[in-house]
Amino acid sequence: MNNIHADRPTLATAAVRDGLTRRKALMLATSAVLVPAAARAELVIDLRGGSFQPLPIAISDFGGDGGVLVSGVISNNLKRCGYFAPLDKSRHPDKNPPFDAAPQFEAWKAAGVQALVTGRVSRDGSGRIKAEFRLWDVTTGTQTDGQQYFTDPNNARRVGHIISDAIFTKITGVGGFFDTRVVFVDESGPKENRRKRLAIMDQDGANVRYLTDGAVSVVTPRYSPVSQEVTYMAQRLGEQPRVHVLNIETGQRQIVGNFPDMTSSPRFSPNGSKIALSLQQGGNANLYSMDIGSRTTTRLTSTGAIDTSPAYSPDGSQIVFESDRGGSQQLYVMPSSGGEGKRISFAQGSYSQPSWSPRGDLIAFTKRSSGGFGIGVMRPDGTGERLLTEGFHNEAPNWAPNGQYIMFFRDPGGQSGGKLYMVDITGRVEVPVPTPAFASDPTWSPLLTATR
Repeated sequence: MNNIHADRPTLATAAVRDGLTRRKALMLATSAVLVPAAARAELVIDLRGGSFQPLPIAISDFGGDGGVLVSGVISNNLKRCGYFAPLDKSRHPDKNPPFDAAPQFEAWKAAGVQALVTGRVSRDGSGRIKAEFRLWDVTTGTQTDGQQYFTDPNNARRVGHIISDAIFTKITGVGGFFDTRVVFVDESGPKENRRKRLAIMDQDGANVRYLTDGAVSVVTPRYSPVSQEVTYMAQRLGEQPRVHVLNIETGQRQIVGNFPDMTSSPRFSPNGSKIALSLQQGGNANLYSMDIGSRTTTRLTSTGAIDTSPAYSPDGSQIVFESDRGGSQQLYVMPSSGGEGKRISFAQGSYSQPSWSPRGDLIAFTKRSSGGFGIGVMRPDGTGERLLTEGFHNEAPNWAPNGQYIMFFRDPGGQSGGKLYMVDITGRVEVPVPTPAFASDPTWSPLLTATR
């Protein structure tokens, strides 16, 4: 498998250093900041209050063969995330700023930008590409970040995502999410007879490929937090649905739950060793956890209600789930070992499909009320509830690995179908996520550099 590693360039081109990877996989080494602390404070977006303005930034065309592809990926990522306002290239005061010299800061300042990204792509003697970038603070006239990456040419788009993450994190202080993939349910055909197959793509909609052929209907895929595995429900006509685990890298597929009754809502534990799920028994459903290695199951709830949609807290100590034990669908939190659940949702309407933020600070949910379906968040104790977006039919919120964005699907009704959207936790940013056909049930991968 090809490797990516990173070095920090200074104003003189840095020498290539090999041997930075410690796995037979794609790996990234972070670089140090290149400016004094006093200068770093200038180039910052403060997201804590939710009153930010998108940062004016310019991404110059990267030089070299394939450079424009890499810089185009960066510009698209930063624009779509909503926290940056890339300057149209027609307004760039310098179409080809030099990489090994300081830019003309006064000209860029007059163009209204606060940050500038320059870069280039070249090839070494082995055919690998070397992609380099610098992030400049136009206000202070300093370089605030810079790295160089070495990889196979087929990884050029990924380098663009990794550079986007570096810029995003440097300016916002929040972890990146661009170097990720999304698994979703691709839906085609008439609404009364939809073919539902698993598909995977980069988070920006590129590189779509199909993981199942549609012969078996699939629903509710969920990514492992620590690996390139996904669990989902699959059902053949006339049979009970089964819990599957698919290794995306190898294509290996296994049935991990072959219960005689209806199962639903599988979700990995934070370390990927267990799956929590709901098992229907007669008119009720209870929650179970299954150890993937031993296939042993542990019953977590024992009520006459319908308990479903379990989701672990990031530290694995708690589970949030939905239950109608109080007469309507509401959210409850209990220890991950099982026991009595504590209700955390109390406003008007019904709550479902909870998803715990990777940062642990929020729980996302779907809320149904007279106004339709909303996607919202609340703290784990139920306080601070707020809706981020509302519509005719919004469902299946799933977190980006940095805990800053949520992906969901929206179905406008009629003979059309669902489309994917991304909203940030302030509710100010909402953008569509391109897919080749109708789509539902998105699930976000961890950062690829953390799992490969």
